[in-house]
Amino acid sequence: MENTQVHSPAVSLVSDLKEVTKVRLAVSVVFSSVAGYFLGAESIDFLTVVMLSIGGYCLVGASNAYNQILEKDLDLLMKRTRNRPVPSGRMSVNTAFLIASSLTVLGLIILYLINPRTAMFGAISILLYVSVYTPLKTKTPLSVFVGAFPGAIPFMLGWVAATGDFGIEPGTLFMIQFFWQFPHFWALGWWLYDDYAKGGFFMLPTGKRDKGTAVQIVLYTLWTLIVSLIPATGMTGALYITPLSAALVLLLGLGMLYYAVQLYRKRDEKSAKKLMLASVSYITLLQIIYVLDKLIRVWI
Repeated sequence: MENTQVHSPAVSLVSDLKEVTKVRLAVSVVFSSVAGYFLGAESIDFLTVVMLSIGGYCLVGASNAYNQILEKDLDLLMKRTRNRPVPSGRMSVNTAFLIASSLTVLGLIILYLINPRTAMFGAISILLYVSVYTPLKTKTPLSVFVGAFPGAIPFMLGWVAATGDFGIEPGTLFMIQFFWQFPHFWALGWWLYDDYAKGGFFMLPTGKRDKGTAVQIVLYTLWTLIVSLIPATGMTGALYITPLSAALVLLLGLGMLYYAVQLYRKRDEKSAKKLMLASVSYITLLQIIYVLDKLIRVWI
């Protein structure tokens, strides 16, 4: 007998909400913000952590929902996106817009209750992502550069939420995530080049999977590694990592650089996918190392 799985309207709605807000991406962004908070906080206020998590998720989810509204016709052309709620027709544009608008307002209110600067940077992030980055994606490869600004805000946002200030420490966290995005998204753009091309998206710096793009991926991977080690020099104020943690970050960076060089050598989709996955591991483990380094120094 054939088993068929029937989803209730409530279950389907929850599933579509998760898809339209891109739950896995949103959670990873929230993780970055919370890591930044732990680095900046002198003592942990768990209510603030919860508010930062909810407010951050709301803004990321809203950005993703707006993005799917604006790109619904293009999403239909690509295999990986055609089954999203809006392009597939499971969710109307009006419904998605209502969700996005509600999440925007709720997210900004929650972040404002933490402190006004956190809300300000959250607002800048969603404005740049929706109004500048998204329209540029089909017009110029420079969209990745523009998108790197809102994409780099979450790590520093946590520090601002903890301190209410913006200085060299959150600026350094911003730079780390800013430079990291280039090898990450270029590797993704290389791997999914053909599918992106169907939607008119050309994310690679030269517009092609060629030597020029591969060279830039290697260079930006090096920049990411160098910037990630700056806190070990003692020149970034209260943001500091010990030599041991710096060595661990260096090993992570060399691992990511290895995959970047492999992509340069082979220039194939398999190598690009490996670099993309390595980049995700790099930024996640780096944030964990930074936080553990601080917690261990505080406890000792």
